[in-house]
Amino acid sequence: MALGDLMAASRFSQSTTAVSNHLEEFTENGTHVEEDGESSVHSSSSIASVSNNNNTNARDLTETASSSYAEMTTTTSMAYFPQTIVLCELRHDGFEDCIPAGPSDSGLVSKWRPRDRMKTGCVALVLCLNINVDPPDVIKISPCARMECWIDPFSMTQQKALETIGRSLNQQYERWQPKARYKYSLDPTVDEVKKLCTTCRKYAKSERVLFHYNGHGVPKPTPNGEIWLFNKSYTQYIPLPISDLDSWLKTPSIYVFDCSAAGLIVSAFIQLQDYSSSTSGAPTRDCVLLGACEAHETLPQSAEFPADVFTSCLTTPIKMALRWFCTRSLLHESFDYSLIDRIPGRQTDRKTLLGELNWIFTAVTDTIAWNVLPHVSDLFQRLFRQDLLVASLFRNFLLAERIMRSANCSPISYPMLPPTHQHHMWDAWDMASEICLSQLPTLLEDPNAEFQPSPFFTEQLTAFEVWLDHGSEHKKPPEQLPIVLQVLLSQCHRFRALVLLGRFLDMGPWAVELALSVGIFPYVLKLLQTTTPELRQILVFIWTKILALDKSCQVDLVKDGGHAYFIRFLDSVEAYPEQRAMAAFVLAIIVDGHRRGQETCIEAGLIHVCLKHLQCSSPNEAQTEPLFLQWICLCLGKLWEDFSEAQQLGLQADAPDILAPLLSEPQPEVRAAAVFALGTALDIGFDTSRDGNEDEDCDDDEKVRAEVSIIKNLLSVVSDGSPLVRAEVAVALSRFAFGHNKHLKSVAASYWKPQSGSVLTSLPSFAVKGSSSGYTTPTHYMSHGSIVPSPIAPLLRVGNDSQPLVRDGRVSTSSPLATSGIMHGSPLSDDSSLHSDSGAPNDSVSNGVLHHSRRKALDNALYSQCVLATCNLAKDPSPRVASLGRRVLSVIGIEQVVAKSVKPAGTSARLGESAASSRLAGLARSSSWFELNGGAHLPLTFRTPPVSPPRPSYLTGMRRVCSLEFRPHLINSPDSGLAGPLLASAGPSGASERSFLPQSMIYNWSCGHFSKPLLTAMDDSEDIIARREEREKLALDHIVKCQHSSVSKLHNQIASWDTKFETGTKTALLQPFLPVVIASDENERIRVWNYEEATLLNSFSNHDYPDKGVSKLCLVNEFDENMLLVASNDGNIRIWKDYTSKGQQKLVTAFASIQGRRPGAHGVNAVVDWQQQSGYLFSSGAISSIMAWDLDKEQLVKTISLPQDSSISALSVSQVHGGQFAAGFVDGYVRLYDIRTPEMLVTETRPHTQRVERVVGIGFQPGLEPAKIVSASQAGNIQFLDMRRAKNTYLTIDAHRGSLTALAVHRHAPLIASGSAKQLIKVFNLEGDPLGTIRYYPTFMAQKIGSVSCLTFHPYQVLLAAGAADACVSIYADEISPPR
Repeated sequence: MALGDLMAASRFSQSTTAVSNHLEEFTENGTHVEEDGESSVHSSSSIASVSNNNNTNARDLTETASSSYAEMTTTTSMAYFPQTIVLCELRHDGFEDCIPAGPSDSGLVSKWRPRDRMKTGCVALVLCLNINVDPPDVIKISPCARMECWIDPFSMTQQKALETIGRSLNQQYERWQPKARYKYSLDPTVDEVKKLCTTCRKYAKSERVLFHYNGHGVPKPTPNGEIWLFNKSYTQYIPLPISDLDSWLKTPSIYVFDCSAAGLIVSAFIQLQDYSSSTSGAPTRDCVLLGACEAHETLPQSAEFPADVFTSCLTTPIKMALRWFCTRSLLHESFDYSLIDRIPGRQTDRKTLLGELNWIFTAVTDTIAWNVLPHVSDLFQRLFRQDLLVASLFRNFLLAERIMRSANCSPISYPMLPPTHQHHMWDAWDMASEICLSQLPTLLEDPNAEFQPSPFFTEQLTAFEVWLDHGSEHKKPPEQLPIVLQVLLSQCHRFRALVLLGRFLDMGPWAVELALSVGIFPYVLKLLQTTTPELRQILVFIWTKILALDKSCQVDLVKDGGHAYFIRFLDSVEAYPEQRAMAAFVLAIIVDGHRRGQETCIEAGLIHVCLKHLQCSSPNEAQTEPLFLQWICLCLGKLWEDFSEAQQLGLQADAPDILAPLLSEPQPEVRAAAVFALGTALDIGFDTSRDGNEDEDCDDDEKVRAEVSIIKNLLSVVSDGSPLVRAEVAVALSRFAFGHNKHLKSVAASYWKPQSGSVLTSLPSFAVKGSSSGYTTPTHYMSHGSIVPSPIAPLLRVGNDSQPLVRDGRVSTSSPLATSGIMHGSPLSDDSSLHSDSGAPNDSVSNGVLHHSRRKALDNALYSQCVLATCNLAKDPSPRVASLGRRVLSVIGIEQVVAKSVKPAGTSARLGESAASSRLAGLARSSSWFELNGGAHLPLTFRTPPVSPPRPSYLTGMRRVCSLEFRPHLINSPDSGLAGPLLASAGPSGASERSFLPQSMIYNWSCGHFSKPLLTAMDDSEDIIARREEREKLALDHIVKCQHSSVSKLHNQIASWDTKFETGTKTALLQPFLPVVIASDENERIRVWNYEEATLLNSFSNHDYPDKGVSKLCLVNEFDENMLLVASNDGNIRIWKDYTSKGQQKLVTAFASIQGRRPGAHGVNAVVDWQQQSGYLFSSGAISSIMAWDLDKEQLVKTISLPQDSSISALSVSQVHGGQFAAGFVDGYVRLYDIRTPEMLVTETRPHTQRVERVVGIGFQPGLEPAKIVSASQAGNIQFLDMRRAKNTYLTIDAHRGSLTALAVHRHAPLIASGSAKQLIKVFNLEGDPLGTIRYYPTFMAQKIGSVSCLTFHPYQVLLAAGAADACVSIYADEISPPR
């Protein structure tokens, strides 16, 4: 659930309950609140009576206010406090700032993988027992430990005992590694040991060799690190240096030394390692050592232990552990030790007593190891996961440490482990042992007795569950994680373990990494082979979490056929759509950049499964879960990305037509994913697996039709409201531009075809006949020095024919241009270069490397639309989208330097922008390709392309009409061009070319969703609700005061702020809950000022090329984390958050709210207003319609046509009735609209009839009545209208004579204010009575202050902010200090 959904859901469930209780009483009292436009809402009688009685004293006022509080709560909660919250989804968090990284496939996250699985291939057992002869340095006690491998050597002849012990040790080791080759040598000589070691190494090849040495019949090792063997006649002990042993066994190897003072050997070996690595510089060798005791210790001789206690712990741990435990437990008097040898069952069968004991022992020792070894080092992986035999020996070594330390012996290892003998998990083992042993006599007496499993695993899972309830990333990791791993082996605990594991993995990437480092991966991979239905959902969830962290697992999944499991799940209708979205995510990762994955998934029919579910997703089905649709699209996109076979299969299955309807889905993420899937379906020759010959076969008409269909679909969303979608369109167009580079370039070149022999002395200009949409493309005539290329129009093809080709429309006269110093080095003046570059479309020059040179040409009109769309993207209000658009232009081959816009001296008229022909309607936002600065002077810079014969490193189809660099002059880090690096490199591969194309973000960005917690709600929702409730209560108090206020005059200036705007203040806005005023100017500088402390909080530019001026400032999400909506005069909307903190402002989203323009209009002069109730932004201006944008969907949802030749000059939304707004027109008309009604226009009137003047201000009167409007015209008259009545106008005020510039209507108080160009502001009440005049007096410099440019009331207090043309903003209150 997204943050916005959670917030909305939790808010509705908590804060609205109080409101709805009052609502029933309130409805009974006769006040009816409806959502529909036709309903009339009467204000509460108690409030009305109080506001009419102006003599009420303050005490009565507060009493009345509190008594009507319940009614007010209801009314205002429904009407005044909208519950809609927009633009707080994941996609709005830092879209502009960072490039999201998808799941990693290298680096830190793959540390969990054992570097290489290893195997111990050969085991050499050397026993120097010399039975009956004690070594000279040992004095034995009596009774003394005698057992070797649980055999008493004195119970049989010496030779037989030696051989029996040798065989027995061999069998004990085989239990841990049955597949190794075993060789033993009994009481050997040095030569025999040498032969044994060299044979083992030869057999093991690169696998590990284990060397086990029992030295109980020879002296202790020497301080130099020599062990003792025998001569042939057993008359002497012969030393063998450890260095010799090491040189015979080589690496990798593991040594077990069961002898006194084993620490001497380990020390000598470490010195040898250090010496060899320092002299040869070779990396440390892979050798592991286990020694029975420290250098100064002798082996325990107590008869309670066997003589080879160390070996017994390593090879028969259960028997050793139980015998040792019995001597120390309450059982030791009553228990018969011989029963331990008769424990029923097999160690490998977990349903038997012996098997369960072994299983618990493994879990306990694994848990101890994992908890004591640092997780940052790879020691745990190396010792406990890489090699089965080494892992078993080290687990058993922990037992040896526990048992031998009780006999004052300290076993040692290399690498060294921390002490573990007192770890509390041993208590859990002791308890499990006791429970199992207590059953043993019964089980042995009665063969039919049923074995009761130990509660060990159930209890440990409960402990893990407790940790999940209270643990976090910053606390100690859960020590039961290795036990959860062991539990997965058991069917009875498996489901619970998987659910808990899923909860743990959901805590974040750190948890996934911990689980992988424990070794969870092979277990969950193996579980994909099960068919148990209840495990499916949780397994898909677990794999989602693993792959969100580490993409490299895709290889293992494909190798084990795991992809089939997820395809089956994706196709199963009974699963929830969110879970099937996870399966689609897993499959998308499997095919992401992995050719084998793509091939196997296509063989398994994934394309048809995905398309089938897209086709059957009708609006009322649960199928249409946005996340599900999004991931099916992303999965398809990744499936056929750069894989021509899959692209062809997709086209044959009508994929473009099936994906097209998703481009109008309400969720931007779904639209962006659909664009991604369409873009990657374009075959642009990056498939390295095919031969060059295949191209001719697949370049057929069907493919061309599919490409045309895809491009048309992409062009339909080039003006989408979400930057996420437009960014994907830019990326998709760059792929198209790369594949069709030459054709696009020839279309581009035709615009600047010069007169022969001249250096671009003229510029062709076109006009298109008026189209059905009411737009035409006028010809611009430029004054001397103004360089703006011609508008988009039907295109001239530049070919070998010299006659210009006109498709439809007519060629008009060329505009004369001044050329000096503007264009230089144009390649277009050179006919040969022009023709060589853009001649026949099917130019057969090929370098034999790339396959995109033989592309069939599409319709030229389509190419022209693509270039126009790209230019629109290159001047997108979102900086990220604009930079992608510039990258696409550079791929086409257009370079341009943008100069800062400077208005020409003496000319005030701004260059008009035009719209496109009927084919381009809806795309056009600019008059020309390169008017990226929206009317700025744009010197276009051309560079002569390198004209040289094709060579291997030369990219066919990439020759530049213009240089491929596109450098906006003002941006510090210019996007580097495409051609430079490509032309310089020798024979680039597909991958390197590809890196120059802009990369899609939607896939990596969407992957981030699954890295975040999916099962738990956000922690901060309570704080958000509390803050909102506090603000609602504050607003409610102020609303009651406003509605009862009897303002006598409003001229106490409580603050004055010199904004230092060069062009004067254009718009201002008062924050509702902070003493903050926001102002902006013609150059789109925005400044935020605290008027109580008189401090400037922040100052920033709305964008980099500000020349439009700001037409409106609004607050979005007023009661929550509010954001600043800035509407520019050209209709571009930018929404900022954190705008009150210096330098911290972040752009949340940006889009062009106005598309197209009326013919002959000088700029758009956008009028915009935002309605929180409906979540709609309405925008219009010098265009023939009103556009309604849903900011939640970030989509144009309605277009309301306007009467011919009338355009809107003022727009105001109702703050209480969602969907209702009023518009004032340049011809004096006022129209009331309600977008909830089918015809949308409710009523119209023309109140300003004295002189037909434009309506400059309009607003809804305060209160809940839906159709009461105040309208002010430029002529100076203010009309009070009730749009429901036949005679609309019921009151007229002649406020200013012919100079009214601004109007403000208070949201709740009965106040309106108007400002004039003659430096005065008048305030009236709703009866039309003047409440005072605010005059701008001459300043102390004796200068008159400029005309009033903007007026705005505080939404909940009686405060008025006024901005003037001289950059001064003043704030006026009824009292000297305003109520806070």
